[in-house]
Amino acid sequence: MTQQSILVARAVFPEVLAKLGEHFEVESNQEDTIWPREEFIRRLQGKVGVFTTGGERIDAALLKACPDLKICANMAVGYNNFDVPAMTAAGVMATNAPDVLTETTADMGFTLLMATARRLSESEAYLRAGQWNKWSYDMFCGGDIHGSTLGILGMGRIGRAVARRGAHGFGMNVIYHNRSRLAPELEQEANARYVSKQDLFRQADHIVLVLPYSAENHHTVGATEIALMKPTSTIVNIGRGGLIDENALAAALAANKILGAGLDVFEGEPRVNPALTALKNVVLTPHIGSASVPTRKAMANLAADNLIGYLVHGKLKRLSINSQALSNRLNDLSFSLSVKL
Repeated sequence: MTQQSILVARAVFPEVLAKLGEHFEVESNQEDTIWPREEFIRRLQGKVGVFTTGGERIDAALLKACPDLKICANMAVGYNNFDVPAMTAAGVMATNAPDVLTETTADMGFTLLMATARRLSESEAYLRAGQWNKWSYDMFCGGDIHGSTLGILGMGRIGRAVARRGAHGFGMNVIYHNRSRLAPELEQEANARYVSKQDLFRQADHIVLVLPYSAENHHTVGATEIALMKPTSTIVNIGRGGLIDENALAAALAANKILGAGLDVFEGEPRVNPALTALKNVVLTPHIGSASVPTRKAMANLAADNLIGYLVHGKLKRLSINSQALSNRLNDLSFSLSVKL
């Protein structure tokens, strides 16, 4: 019996490739080449599944050109690269890797918060440049974390994990804003209080963004929101690039309207806005929120298990992004066919 063929679009752990190789004919990309779109589509010909890492765009045009494709498995919790309605219309399953990176990404959020508040990057660069020749009372004084007010915009799993670290580890007063208010038991677990978006920006000493990206959330933090912030406050983004108007943020940082920013995600990444890289009071990291070895392996294995589960056993490891919509569509098609018959 001929094995089904899949494509692994980027380099992954060898043991994950070996696991996939037990079930499929695998075309891999261990050279980690960033294929042009035309090349990506060419390599998808005849493939029933693709292992993606968040940067490979799956849309209606690609799906039309790749009629054999049945499932796209993202090794990421985000899926901005998926046109989910187009995938559902084409009958293609869309999966991601939720849950397994929650705690690691929350750790990174708190790492950035602390590094930004205590001016870590700026002071390290000063030391490495050989400029440190004496102690002074105000040298790189930043803001306290313990006992301060932590504002979280986006209170999903990762947001709540950040809140727990702040409330229980540092005695922070935690406030949050979300599209909908949490259930009372979840608020209690996070020791967090719901406020309006405007009040969050006015009251918080440190703000952490943990929102998914959508057209509705584009530049949800702009000049208007930044103007509400205290001059001693900081802002951290571990959600998605595009949530912050980076030009407005850079202007505020350059004018010292706020103390600092910590960014792990960027609009247009891997390109980074040069207005940000020119500044000293911003901590910049290359989208490494989930970058611990155990977590990245868990993400890769979940994506692989989704491919194996769906294509070999007819059952996903985790519920997919569009499983309900796809199920509804298939039911509608079956009904339509029975009517015609």
